[in-house]
Amino acid sequence: MEIETTALLADYDHVRKLAMQSLFRSLDKFSEGTVIVDRNARVVWINRDYAARFGFDDPTAVIGLDCEAVIPNSMMRDVVKGGEPILLDILETDRDPIVVTRLPIKDDNGETIGAVGFVLFNELKGLSPLFSQYARLRAELISTRQSLAQVRRAKYSFSSLIGTSAASLEVKRQARRAARLASPVLLLGETGTGKELLAHAIHGASGRADSPLVTVNVAAIPDTLLELEFFGAEAGAYTGAERKGRIGKFELAQGGTLFLDEIGDMPLALQGKLLRVLQEQEFEPLGSNRIVRTDVRIIAATSADLPALVAQGRFRADLYYRLNVLMIRVPPLRERLADIEAMAYSILDKLAVESGAGHLELDKDALAVLCAYGWPGNVRELRNTLERAVLLSDSERIDARSLARFIGDGRGQRRDEETGTQHDTQDDTGVPQYQQYDEAMRDYERRFLTEALRAAGGQVTKAAAQIGMARATLYRRIVALGIEA
Repeated sequence: MEIETTALLADYDHVRKLAMQSLFRSLDKFSEGTVIVDRNARVVWINRDYAARFGFDDPTAVIGLDCEAVIPNSMMRDVVKGGEPILLDILETDRDPIVVTRLPIKDDNGETIGAVGFVLFNELKGLSPLFSQYARLRAELISTRQSLAQVRRAKYSFSSLIGTSAASLEVKRQARRAARLASPVLLLGETGTGKELLAHAIHGASGRADSPLVTVNVAAIPDTLLELEFFGAEAGAYTGAERKGRIGKFELAQGGTLFLDEIGDMPLALQGKLLRVLQEQEFEPLGSNRIVRTDVRIIAATSADLPALVAQGRFRADLYYRLNVLMIRVPPLRERLADIEAMAYSILDKLAVESGAGHLELDKDALAVLCAYGWPGNVRELRNTLERAVLLSDSERIDARSLARFIGDGRGQRRDEETGTQHDTQDDTGVPQYQQYDEAMRDYERRFLTEALRAAGGQVTKAAAQIGMARATLYRRIVALGIEA
């Protein structure tokens, strides 16, 4: 009985070996390509058709070469290293994509000593739906990547910076110089002066223009989510985390520019982590021990007084000095009144296109009113004023009366031609009655935000979106100014 069992097992082993040889011959016969590699992923054998597909007329010429040198994008090395098969995969080639099967080759001890790969083409008719689905998904992926790349490119250039005043020309000169360098840039200026536009222009003229420009509005993101926004997270790193984790803005901006708007609102705890990234050029995503090397240029902007925040201990001095390598002060609109006419007409041209109206023009008295006003909201307020005037005007000509309901008639603010300072209206003796600048700014801001809230029906989120202000910032200003929301 023992002899019969031994003979039977030997016969089974013989049948198994014949089956394996037959299977290999069948796959090689019906597939469009076959390749075998050794334990180092070097080609041991390849059939003539497969070699010819990749430009080799003689199959023996590739023996001993790394599989990637013969078959670009090959994953045979992964099969050899991992010892696990890849039963069905799509391999990109310079012609059409192909479906491949990759199997490890193991010795009697179970050690992987090589791998064999087969190409499966139209002989398997059932794969036709797979090809169709793959082609559709591939086209959607390419389209999405192109759209995303377009979104993350600079939207503005230096030609978008309107103005020929001395102040504007100096800003452009400094910005062009910054574009040629790789150091961090710090943009300082009041809200609405065009700091984001300037950041786009600097990136677009830099050597990183073909790489992403990623923007983070620090004031618009809750403090608890800022670290996640910057550095991303591994899968399951926090409660409710996405199954596949999340990519942070530093990774998204790799090779490009990261624009940090309203950086003065960044919490102290995160300032230290940002400083480390700027110094070490690396970071760890949340919940990970993985070190990510980063090549990102920082452009930061704020309307806050950073030196004052440093003195108050609300902004790290070392981070301030790290960012303040190339500092550009963006002047308020009241310091470049010579640019108002050009800016106004540029805005009106865009409004005409958006509204479908004809050519819009400013009367001389309207232009005089615009130049007499102090513009505490700067360019953003100028656009808002002109847009409202256009919407409420029955004519294509904007006169002083159309503007009066929004900014007055200019008689309440007089500009001294010699000193450039502004005065309020004069009393009966003809002596100007001065109002402190800070007080005047607070009065205007209180009126402006109150009107915005009223127009939004008391909804803070809606009001913030309409005036282009971060919701968190609007909440803080409401409290600071004592506005009843």
